[in-house]
Amino acid sequence: MTAARITVNGNEAPISPTAPHTTVLDFLRDRGLTGTKEGCAEGECGACAVLVARPGMNEPTDWVAVNACLLPVAALDGQEVVTSEGLATAGEAGTPGTLHPVQEEMALRGGSQCGYCTPGFVCSMAAEYYRPDRCAHAGPDSHGDPDSHADPAGSTDPEHGPNGFDLHALSGNLCRCTGYRPIRDAAFAIGAPTDEDPLAQRREQSPPAPVATDYVQGSSAFLRRNTLGETLRLLRERPDAVVVAGSTDWGVEVNIRARRAPCVIAVDRLPELRELRVESDFIEIGAALTLTEIERRLDGRIPLLAELFPQFASRLIRNGATLGGNLGTGSPIGDSPPALLALEASVVLADADGEREVPLAEYFTGYRQSVRRPGELIRAVRVPLPLSPVVAFHKIAKRRFDDISSVAVAFALEIEDGIVLKARIGLGGVAATPIRALTTEAALEGRPWTTQTVETAAPVLRAEGTPMDDHRASAAYRSAMLGQSLLKLYAQTTEAVSS
Repeated sequence: MTAARITVNGNEAPISPTAPHTTVLDFLRDRGLTGTKEGCAEGECGACAVLVARPGMNEPTDWVAVNACLLPVAALDGQEVVTSEGLATAGEAGTPGTLHPVQEEMALRGGSQCGYCTPGFVCSMAAEYYRPDRCAHAGPDSHGDPDSHADPAGSTDPEHGPNGFDLHALSGNLCRCTGYRPIRDAAFAIGAPTDEDPLAQRREQSPPAPVATDYVQGSSAFLRRNTLGETLRLLRERPDAVVVAGSTDWGVEVNIRARRAPCVIAVDRLPELRELRVESDFIEIGAALTLTEIERRLDGRIPLLAELFPQFASRLIRNGATLGGNLGTGSPIGDSPPALLALEASVVLADADGEREVPLAEYFTGYRQSVRRPGELIRAVRVPLPLSPVVAFHKIAKRRFDDISSVAVAFALEIEDGIVLKARIGLGGVAATPIRALTTEAALEGRPWTTQTVETAAPVLRAEGTPMDDHRASAAYRSAMLGQSLLKLYAQTTEAVSS
């Protein structure tokens, strides 16, 4: 194995002697790249956003924006990063350089005031600027009208620009002084990259291949293996290890709670955990695929997950977060478990001796506890087919996006000739674990999908779980929202039929 190194703005640099827990953010700032800022240290504000070269869908490489405050720099061993400083083109000695088109539009439209958040906005905006299917809607010299709310298909949509720019790309970036209108104007004004754009050209080459990493400093180690088999054997040897993929949860523990681990093992680039298979009776989703990758590969094939993804944190987080990580933490307020419970999904657990499949309804055993044994990894999630046609994901939170759920409710129903043949309801935030609303499911199945049935079942749903009072919501509020969610689902389905 070679010494751990990272390429930043085209220049290769050794990671050593940085401590294994050091974030990409701190690594960059220590090297004078101070455009990358720390605002929250937990992936909430986006001031730390940078671009990473990752495998693409429509091109060999995609430029993906991630939170540099969460990723340990050792996780990017052998990989390629671009910061806000690397977007501009440097001038000859003694002459000014050329701003990147995104930077230029931000300056022209007044998108920066104090400037603290601006580099992060610019990096997130640049990732969307280089998204290949966005570029198809905007010529290199055609700037959109920032006052137009027409999307490329011609429909009215305030969250998509005439140039194909999706404002959700900026959902993880916060600004506290400028206001978002000039930033939106800049986003909706950019065209497409020119043929001479070096970062656009870079997409035509493959991203750096994952490398095996043995990065040890003092008593701490960051390790990565090339295959699942090697990783499982390593886990057996190091039962004390913390397993990470996107580090969107572990990074918060390191930053906010000052947790340190003697050994961290990365699984995010394992090819065996990055497959998506569609079979006749199930869809298998690799545990290390990011939520953004899953969303784009499925392209609406699982409608309930399509409803979930836009409500799961921000695009910056979804660019790193994985289903394996969300289930592996065992959090009762994770957003994916309720949806996967409603889909009757199962998890494929693997260790050095083999694999086993466990229904997700039997996976959680207590607060942040599960049936997963020491040395086991979640290799994949399986969603059985066919899917129930009536689905909905309701997330109750203080903010519309980029927030933790107070309550999450997922529905998957089969209704035929006005009768509920099958009901599956997953709940989050109302018990020590994500749960199925079994009593409510029984109250619905075999009954007509009518106002009377729903009004009878709503109090049953309100009584599911053991909600508690905390700073996000009271127990009474959580219970009330459960019942209201069923009433909302009924209203949505009847409106769809009438329309």
